[in-house]
Formats: sequence, structure tokens, C-alpha cells
Amino acid sequence: MKKSVKFSPEVRERAVRMVVESRGDHPSQWAAIESIAAKIGCTSQTLLNWVRQHERDTGQREGPTTTDMQRLKELEREVKELRKANEILKLASAFFAQAELDRRIKS
Repeated sequence: MKKSVKFSPEVRERAVRMVVESRGDHPSQWAAIESIAAKIGCTSQTLLNWVRQHERDTGQREGPTTTDMQRLKELEREVKELRKANEILKLASAFFAQAELDRRIKS
């Protein structure tokens, strides 16, 4: 199994910039991507993903921007935490309701 390599944001930005700047030197965007991916040590598909995300971030392509995706992750995390808190409150409420019933029955 291959270990995935993390590339720094600077490397990603530079690679995308290289694709944009060298587009005229290649017959297609994909040819530019293949050439540059080989030079920086990532797969062509990985670099294509970075280029597509850059295009979304700069309004050249439809779809969620990096900021949108980060906000969505934050909201999903918040929803998860709120659901946990709700579950805890439901259990506590049920516990105290049962304790109150037990107290009334005994008195």
C-alpha cells in the first residue's frame, strides 16, 4: 500500500502556478499537468485536483471553494458536538425524571 505524501500549501501553489504559466508550452492542460507532476513528485491526478480547486477558488469553475469546504467542515463538527450535548441532556433529563418519580413513590 502506498503512503500518501503531504505537500505543503506553498508547493501546491507553486505547482498550480507552473501549470497555469506553462499551459502555452504544451498541447493541452493535461500535458502540462503530467509534465509538472513528474517534476514535483506527485501524481498527475493529484495535481489536476489542485488545479481544479484553484479554478474554483478563483471563480473560473463552478463548485465549492476552499473557504466553503472549510466552513462546511466547521459546521459539521459543530453539529456533531451539539448532537452529543443533546444526547447527554436527554439522558440526564430522563435520569432526573426517574429519580423524581422514585422519590414521590417512596414518600
